[in-house]
Amino acid sequence: MSVPRLKMASLAYDQFRALEDGTVRVDGAELEIEHPRIISEVYRRMITEHAFDLAELGLTFYLRTLEFDEPPFVALPVFPARAFRHSAVFVNAGSGIERPGDLEGRTIGEFSTYGHDGGVWAKGFLADDFGVDPAKSRWLVGGLDRPAAPIDYLPLVHPPQVDVRRAPAGADLGAMLAAGEIDALISGNVPKAVLDGSPAIRRLFPDYGRVEREYFARTGIFPIAHVMVLKREAVAADPTLAPRLYRALDASRTVALNGHRTGRVTNFVESMFPWLNELADHTAGLLGPDPWAYGVEPNRATIDTFLRYHWEQGLSPRRIQVDELFVDSLMST
Repeated sequence: MSVPRLKMASLAYDQFRALEDGTVRVDGAELEIEHPRIISEVYRRMITEHAFDLAELGLTFYLRTLEFDEPPFVALPVFPARAFRHSAVFVNAGSGIERPGDLEGRTIGEFSTYGHDGGVWAKGFLADDFGVDPAKSRWLVGGLDRPAAPIDYLPLVHPPQVDVRRAPAGADLGAMLAAGEIDALISGNVPKAVLDGSPAIRRLFPDYGRVEREYFARTGIFPIAHVMVLKREAVAADPTLAPRLYRALDASRTVALNGHRTGRVTNFVESMFPWLNELADHTAGLLGPDPWAYGVEPNRATIDTFLRYHWEQGLSPRRIQVDELFVDSLMST
């Protein structure tokens, strides 16, 4: 008897590598895994075509699908992308912006859309910790380093009192920041000008590593960006599918985690970067032995914080609760 083949799409994370090389298998199913050039292509194909059985979505994109008359997806508590976001706030060096409060009254670029995952987190901690009101700034959304077409495959909302405009066609927010055409930029991706060492751009938090470590020590939050979603129809057709997929994904993550632990013994001989052992030891000492844990309960406070930010920033019509996001059978994870 043949087993069903399921299509999965995500970036090429080390967490999922064991599923690809066959070290870990899904009980009773085969996975056909596709890696896109850019993750937004998965978002578009999943939302418009339901092209995959299991796919990575930005958390804010998933939340917006919950507003559909018939929400097409339900999430697994699997979080492939996490990143601290103090490092995601860039300013023009000549703008006079020296502290977070100086962002008010300025023109700020935001990558892709008002309310991409990195932007939600950045606006959230800027409001919580520094009292910065995003409604007191002007916002320009668009592409970074290359032109980006406007997202038109789901509603993108913002509060009516917030001035949000789209950048001109073909515009590059990173180049605009370097030229002083915008004062600041929030982007989960680093502008090419920064990577090239442009003196025209600096981070709002130059010592962002220290700031982010202090943030984690104070809040316990390791920000989540993306979540894996499954078609609701697949869950309805086979209630055992979600737990089986979750177990396989978590087992693959454990293989990757154990590989990193082994790397700390062998001094990361597979990498060209020196001192990774020291960094890994320091990170484990701060974040604990398993900072990428899946499951609802280990991540409840972090997810709830994101949901609060999403609502406070006018991106959700109501305050969504953590227990509304995930497959019922995995709520105890």
